[in-house]
Amino acid sequence: MEITSLGDSALIVRVRDRFEDAPDETLNEVLRVFHRLQNAAIPGVIELAPAYTTVAVFFDPIGVANAGSEPGQAFDSLTEQIRAVVAGGGDPGRGAASRSGVIEIPVCYDLEFALDLEDVARHAHISPRQVVDLHSAAEYRVACIGFTPGFPFLTGLTKTLATPRRATPRKEIPAGSVGIGGAQTGIYPLRSPGGWNLIGRTPLRLFVPARNPPVLLSAGDRVRFRAITRAKFESLNR
Repeated sequence: MEITSLGDSALIVRVRDRFEDAPDETLNEVLRVFHRLQNAAIPGVIELAPAYTTVAVFFDPIGVANAGSEPGQAFDSLTEQIRAVVAGGGDPGRGAASRSGVIEIPVCYDLEFALDLEDVARHAHISPRQVVDLHSAAEYRVACIGFTPGFPFLTGLTKTLATPRRATPRKEIPAGSVGIGGAQTGIYPLRSPGGWNLIGRTPLRLFVPARNPPVLLSAGDRVRFRAITRAKFESLNR
């Protein structure tokens, strides 16, 4: 485990060097570290953010100093506490996955919503129907949340559907759009720019500020897409 500074009020805990070699194992280890640090409630730490191979720790230097560190030694003090918490083992709390079971995401793959479905099909040398079948047959895992609030980066996409991002990103993508970017698939929670290949849209709202929690998905969640008709999309979107 490597701990490095990220400016003067954050640090990075690097759990593994590579994600691709063992995605599930790496994600589980990152989440174990994340939950242990979360449960430890180290004084001065204000936010934790798990990613593919790391956990970012954002802290208030004054809060860390008030908790007993020497002046100018906030980073060293926090590093020692983090190493002690992670090395301590024991029950990580919520565990490696945020929830048990698989979260189902309904998706309408109609061409009106799937602007790049045919491009993905051509790249994979299969039919658009086969793209839909393959995409909705797999089980995915949320590797991390980022880019925009609630945007899930999902691992588990079959190699057949891996498609490079668009050469020219779109200036505006509707909320709920489901896309493929390289070896990953994901969902745009908000209207935003983006360069992923759009293959469908979900009526579910992935980010609602007034909801607790505001995001539908969290790192570690398991996800499956379910193909729905346009009529079903409209009924769920009301």
